[in-house]
Amino acid sequence: MIVIAIWMLLPYYWTLKTSFESGGNVFAYPPSLTIPFPPHFKNYVYVWNTLNLSRYFLNSIIITAASVFFGLLIALMAAYPLARYDFYGKKIAWIYLFLPAVLPFSGGVIVNYIIISKMHLVNTYTGVVLPGLTSLFAVILFRQAYKKIPLSLEEAARIDGAGEFYIWWRIMTPQIIPTVVTWGIFMAIGAWDAFMWPLIVLSNENMYPVAVALQYLNSTFQTNFRYTSAGLILASIPMILLLIFGQDFLIKGLSEGGIKY
Repeated sequence: MIVIAIWMLLPYYWTLKTSFESGGNVFAYPPSLTIPFPPHFKNYVYVWNTLNLSRYFLNSIIITAASVFFGLLIALMAAYPLARYDFYGKKIAWIYLFLPAVLPFSGGVIVNYIIISKMHLVNTYTGVVLPGLTSLFAVILFRQAYKKIPLSLEEAARIDGAGEFYIWWRIMTPQIIPTVVTWGIFMAIGAWDAFMWPLIVLSNENMYPVAVALQYLNSTFQTNFRYTSAGLILASIPMILLLIFGQDFLIKGLSEGGIKY
């Protein structure tokens, strides 16, 4: 596992090393794996100032925060009745959730764009966020987590006079916080790295997320890969910090099945 981990980290390490270089052939063979000392930060300064990455980072933060918050809320609201209630048409609703999964990605993009266009949401943050708020896997994951909670906990809350909304939000959902945070991390990474859909919906370059801006960076500095490497490293820092601070929840959510006792 250590060998595999090192092998997987090599591309990132090579990009990091390249971003600190001031000259030379970045594609020389055999490649040099030594980070220059002292490292040169002029590549980062030049890219940040030239491309106004602060604006692109702000766009990504807005899109990611909205996607995670509303995506988790919708998935929790959809999963809870499927896990804890018995109602007419439950099986039909469960089957209906799987129908979008059989559509090809290209077909989904066309349908989503038509809907967003009819709603006059093209070239808006809402148009970027809205189609990605529903996740079949998130509903399945939360449904299974809700089903593992003992029925006695729910019955005790009803005996104490708690309403259905209170039971869902204050009693049941806190029990699956590790699962919620785990999926929230994956949602954040997916929203931060989203490229195709924002590129289709947005025409205003000032609204581009950082993933789209990186492609622009690549075409702008195609003769100087050091600038491109610096941009890639800067774009990866927020998600690395998210994984570092959220790793405890991530481990609990994957190992304990999401139940907090």
